[in-house]
Amino acid sequence: MPNTALSEPMAALLAEIAPVVHGAPDGARAAGDVRVVLERWLGIDELLTPAQLEPDPHRYRQHLIHVDRDGAFGVVALVWLPGQRTPIHDHVCWCVVGVHRGAEREVCYRVRHHRGMSFLEPTTDRVNPRGTTSVALPPADIHQVANNGDGLVASVHVYGADIGTLGTSIRRTYKLPVRRMSR
Repeated sequence: MPNTALSEPMAALLAEIAPVVHGAPDGARAAGDVRVVLERWLGIDELLTPAQLEPDPHRYRQHLIHVDRDGAFGVVALVWLPGQRTPIHDHVCWCVVGVHRGAEREVCYRVRHHRGMSFLEPTTDRVNPRGTTSVALPPADIHQVANNGDGLVASVHVYGADIGTLGTSIRRTYKLPVRRMSR
């Protein structure tokens, strides 16, 4: 169950997201439509409460904000202090990420096989500043997110699953070597 009260802007955002998710014919359409909705709310400072912006001194922190009554989607806030990062991972479901405060560095990867070895090859390396959104659609959604800045970073994540029951959106982490393919 969510452990913090909702701000008025968050309650309004959730009221917009629910019919979008329930009315979408598939996960890709839901993610695209949720992205449009979320982008309109990211500039509102009061979207996340002070409790939902609390970091953990040892690792990035997940705050469960909402789980749809039918389990069709869940919303979390992820908070990073400088230097904190996720493992390289993929997801159990579609995900829309909106940066609420600071800037996240996101590196996307694909699994490559060459001469009997498997490794991760970076495909995208970008900084997502406040107000930007991105979409992850399995199975091509391997990435790592980090706070490479000097201040707090917070983002709102909308997942197409009951994150309250699952506890995380991470399907698997990757421990393969990372390298670029020579062309």
